[in-house]
Amino acid sequence: MHIEDTHKTKRISNAEILDLIRYGDLRELGQMASAIKAKLHPHKITTFVVDRNINYTNICWVDCKFCAFKRRLGEEGVYILSFEEIDKKIDELLEIGGTQILFQGGVHPKLKIEWYEELVSHIATKYPMITIHGFSAIEVNYIAKVSKISIPETLKRLQKAGLSSIPGAGAEILSDRVRDVIAPKKLDTKEWLEVHREAHRIGMKSTATMMFGSVENDEDIVAHWDCLRQLQDEFGGFRAFIMWSFQPDNTPLQKEFPNIHKASSNRYLRLLACSRIYLDNFMNIQSSWVTQGSYIGQLALLFGANDLGSTMMEENVVSSAGVCNSMNQQEMIELIKDIGENPAKRNTAYEILERF
Repeated sequence: MHIEDTHKTKRISNAEILDLIRYGDLRELGQMASAIKAKLHPHKITTFVVDRNINYTNICWVDCKFCAFKRRLGEEGVYILSFEEIDKKIDELLEIGGTQILFQGGVHPKLKIEWYEELVSHIATKYPMITIHGFSAIEVNYIAKVSKISIPETLKRLQKAGLSSIPGAGAEILSDRVRDVIAPKKLDTKEWLEVHREAHRIGMKSTATMMFGSVENDEDIVAHWDCLRQLQDEFGGFRAFIMWSFQPDNTPLQKEFPNIHKASSNRYLRLLACSRIYLDNFMNIQSSWVTQGSYIGQLALLFGANDLGSTMMEENVVSSAGVCNSMNQQEMIELIKDIGENPAKRNTAYEILERF
């Protein structure tokens, strides 16, 4: 079944998915999501990618209240990785068969487009076998502002230098009511969507994400999915949807809202299943084992996810909030086989590289 075929059936409405979030039986939601997954992925192949998350700088002026990773310019512990340090990280990734770097950092107030072009070009030239999946919407937006160029020009110049695709980071919840609380300096909903729309317009793919469990309500979550589904209708430029739960420890938001606690596994699986039911024009839904742990990550495969994401050779942002789950390739293979599915290593474009 091709993903376009889903439009031949009645598309679930916002009111209907809201009702399922609130009142749907968890087991039945899992069955509904699994049925959709089986139509889109009839060969029961569950994929993963071997990559490394390289945070090129922790200097950031945005001050998101949910982030424990950022540092302000001049604070103790700030860094910008040198090209040599980045090369060493890529060399280590290649040694374990990695194919992609997830490349993002804080929103540095002084780095302009020329610095990013040189960096991307350096990596693309020295490591042509590595896919550069990098720079979130707010990074792209700010590079454009500080460099006094447009967002389309920024994306085209980065694409020419060797940038393959952009991650969905920074979406959090696409509701300005929520964004005004958790990240008032960050892009608003329209601006986040604009960056991804312009990327899709020039043939650059991206991923879509959602961080739940802060101050949003169910209506905000549905509004977020609605934004993504509408943009996907325009270009089909999102390769996957990835959802994770807010990790409150060590964050300013926890101090401001001390009653915020980590979302339950029930809540995660419920929303994951509903995302698979609602996002009928997304081929891939990724499990978030990094925040949920490997076994809930495995269970997510029975609630609509068809991809385990990355082996995550390096992760700094979530771990700054006190969450340090890890998994290697063999562990992923075993978890996938354990539920009767067929593990496969993929690249950034979701092309199968190796089956196990």
